[in-house]
Parts: sequence; structure tokens; C-alpha cells
Amino acid sequence: MDTNKLVAQLYTVRDFTQTPEGVRKTFLKVKEIGYNAVQVSGFGPIDPYQLKDLADEADVKIAATHVSYDRMKNDFDALVKEHKLWNCKYIGLGSMPSEYSKSYEGYEKFAEECSDIARKFTDAGLRFIYHNHNFEFEKFNGKTGLEILFEKTDPNVFDFEIDTYWIQAGGANPVKWIKKVDGRMDVIHFKDMAIKDRKQVFAEIGEGNLDWPDIISACYKIGVKWYCVEQDICPGDPFESLAISFRNLKEL
Repeated sequence: MDTNKLVAQLYTVRDFTQTPEGVRKTFLKVKEIGYNAVQVSGFGPIDPYQLKDLADEADVKIAATHVSYDRMKNDFDALVKEHKLWNCKYIGLGSMPSEYSKSYEGYEKFAEECSDIARKFTDAGLRFIYHNHNFEFEKFNGKTGLEILFEKTDPNVFDFEIDTYWIQAGGANPVKWIKKVDGRMDVIHFKDMAIKDRKQVFAEIGEGNLDWPDIISACYKIGVKWYCVEQDICPGDPFESLAISFRNLKEL
């Protein structure tokens, strides 16, 4: 596949991005692997201008971010300024606050509230993306939480950032969900699942059991622009895990 569209989701290497010098070294390492773009997530404190300088130094694009819901609600102007500085269109929410996920009504409330926030980002020239886990597949009134979000959010402003591992872990089909969000997903999380000692574990792309040819084909069909490679837990050096995923995806 086109490696220019591959993004290193830096939550994978979060232990190495807690200081500006760590961020600098991380950018250079992922660039050396072959990634030309990154997703900023799990970082320690860093000045936005310094972050831009470090990305420019390593010649990596900040393709997307994950930021807290609290900042989205209470620090909107600063977030817009930061993303414009980085030339980053996609502002992601890694997970909804837990208090919304306990009932159908909670999901409805979040859908309405977050759509209003997403609308503001759209008006500012950005694009809001929502990243799922497996808890969104608990059912309320016969519908999963992710189905409620799909149906109750504003499709013109609320986009998705499907995570292939967590879709599978929720008992759903990643390919079906990729097709379902056609027109509402420019950014996806690529994450593989393996079985070890009878337990589900995170794996490098192509080293687990997900159907990558069908997943990639579905992504091409709906026009996904960025493919974020992530591994929440790695068996060894997380940079090597990112490298294995990159090599396998290059072959795919």
C-alpha cells in the first residue's frame, strides 16, 4: 500500500514523548523507519511552537491528534490555533468520558453535545474524529453504543476514526464498520489482534489474525486518507513494533 499515507500513532511510544527532547528523538526514529506523518497522542507538556519546530526538523507531518474532551469544551480557541499552526486538519477524541457510556440516554446526550463541539471545529476549518474502543459495543435498547453515535450525531460534522482491533474486540466486523462510515471517515486506526495463551493480545500489523487485505480494500473504497498504525502494548521495543507493522503494510 502507499506508505505516504501511513501514520505513526505515537501513543504506541508514549513512554518516549514525555519531554521535548524525547519528542525530538521519537520524530527522528519514526522518520527513519519510513513514516512521513504522525498522530500526536499521549505527549507530555510541550509548547505548540516547539512541537512544530521539532516536526519540521524531522520532516514529519502532524496528520492528526488526540486531545481531551475537557480541552475541547473549555480550551477551544487554543486548540484551533494549535492545529492551524501545525497544519493539522484532524482533531481526534480518543474516548468519550465514562459517565456518558452507561445508558442510551447518556449516549444521546454525548451525541448532541459533541456534535455541537464538532460543528464549531468544522466552522473553524478542522475536522472532528471519534476513536472507538470496545465498550461502545455494549447494547442499550437493542443498539450498540457505536450505533447510537452513528445515528444520533450530526453526519455533516461528526466523523469516525475506526479502530480495527477494538471493533473486533467488541464482537463486530471491522470491514462492515469501515463500509458503514463511508463519507464519515478520513482517518483510521490500524491495529492487529493475536491470540496468546488463549487471550486476545495486541500485535504488529500482519502478525495477528485480522483480515488485512479486506480491511485495506474497504478503506480504499471509502477514500480513507490517513492510516494510523498503533499498538497499545508491545512485546519489546515499541519502535521495532512500528517498524514491523510498516514493513508488513508496505508488502500489503
